[in-house]
Amino acid sequence: MSVKIEGVEKHSPAAGARIKAGDTLLKINGNEIVDVLDYRFYQGEERLTLEILTAKGKEKTYKIKKAEDSELGLTFGSYLMDSQHSCKNKCIFCFIDQLPRGLRDTLYFKDDDSRLSFLFGNYITLTNLTEHEIDRIIKMHISPVNISVHTTDPKLRCKMMNNRFAGDALDIIKIFDDAGIAMNFQLVLVPGYNDGAQLEKSLRDLSFYKNAHSIASVPVGLTKFREGLTGIEPFSKETAAAVIDITDKIGAENEKRLGYRLVYASDEFYLKAERPIPAAVTYDEFRQLDNGVGMWALFEKESAEALEDFPAPEVKRRVTCVTGVAAGPLIKSTVDKAAAKWHNLECKVYDIKNNFFGEKITVAGLVTGGDIIAALKNQPLGEELLIPSNMLRFERDLFLDNVSVTELEEALGVTVRIIEPDGYSFIAALAGEE
Repeated sequence: MSVKIEGVEKHSPAAGARIKAGDTLLKINGNEIVDVLDYRFYQGEERLTLEILTAKGKEKTYKIKKAEDSELGLTFGSYLMDSQHSCKNKCIFCFIDQLPRGLRDTLYFKDDDSRLSFLFGNYITLTNLTEHEIDRIIKMHISPVNISVHTTDPKLRCKMMNNRFAGDALDIIKIFDDAGIAMNFQLVLVPGYNDGAQLEKSLRDLSFYKNAHSIASVPVGLTKFREGLTGIEPFSKETAAAVIDITDKIGAENEKRLGYRLVYASDEFYLKAERPIPAAVTYDEFRQLDNGVGMWALFEKESAEALEDFPAPEVKRRVTCVTGVAAGPLIKSTVDKAAAKWHNLECKVYDIKNNFFGEKITVAGLVTGGDIIAALKNQPLGEELLIPSNMLRFERDLFLDNVSVTELEEALGVTVRIIEPDGYSFIAALAGEE
């Protein structure tokens, strides 16, 4: 195996050794380089021996000495250096299967790549891992690994994931645990499948892994595009409350045994059950924010602290902000607190109903540009429209429906300010701070 070198950074150790773009990297210190994890792990050493196949087809060896853990200076065609690993499962709750036609191609790719778990926090099912990859994770001590478990019942896991090997893959959790690999677990809950007694079993089973760092339950996301898919009912007020009760029960057991609760239900369950969101102190280190676990509590905490720090805007400020239906009460409450303190602030909050994916989808991250335009057209929006960055793709230019930020500004006649979805950034944006 080998990877082609796309570029060599100026003044880097690789440039000093006269390695060229177009050459192929074969090995570092005798270790084959297959992808980004191999490269990043082995290039950190102080003394390196690189085996290179030049663009002219000649094999050469380069000896390089550099500061330990400093960058070697090679760049490649993609961050993974090879193709992304796709998912082999056909889960009954897969969100990608519920997307409408006509979106950009990248949205339809189902990833299940252990490297993305390490690099970007993506969750993997373990069904895609080879023995080589398992050994490499242990050798490199890649940690934490984020794992989509869903259930610890092997037969039920096979049924929910439509993969006859999905149950066997659970054995990898013990292998990682014995090797000291930290793990964050995710359970996407589907009413009538892995909630109730199955949830209690899964939470208790996972709690006894000594390297379990966090365990989160999140509700299945259901769009309006489910024709031909498994029939699934959304969580009700009662079934959401039952999830919270089970989570609290196992959490209390863990607090008694471990000194901390370890297991959490996502904020959506509390909103659906019409129960108060737990205080920020409940969530330890907020390890599952990307799953919407503790996001509400942390936002409240951060925004309250930021309000103490930021002075009122120097001039009258009129702005508009948008969010999803679920977070609407939180954002409106935060704006009311800011407006009460800063009398020269006017901010209108719109919680955008999701017509694109269906009204069952209420999170801000799935709000589309088209729905924002439809809701705000001809409305007085003030000097700026504030939108959270999680509504956009990584490049911060497109919504999920391919509406661009520029098109949004042109359609609404207002300047868009993109902000991070945290309390500090929100208060700073309200104050007009850069």
